[in-house]
Amino acid sequence: MSEKARKLFDALDLDSDGTLTRVEVITALRSKGPTLAAQGMLPFWGLGDPDAASALFDAANQDGDDVLSFEEFAKEIDRRFGW
Repeated sequence: MSEKARKLFDALDLDSDGTLTRVEVITALRSKGPTLAAQGMLPFWGLGDPDAASALFDAANQDGDDVLSFEEFAKEIDRRFGW
């Protein structure tokens, strides 16, 4: 799993609890997305809208527990962003 995925996960983990919720992903991408993209941590096309962020969350949430571990997140992000 990529170092970029780890940095992005940590940036999106607003409460620093080691997991991501749907609300965290949507909120963080809305508030931090442009800055993260400018820093090269996220492709600009990956910003999307709340529906796109929610779809990304759903694709990564393979076990259906409504939280993303780093492993779930990294697998989807590495695949989607080609890292």
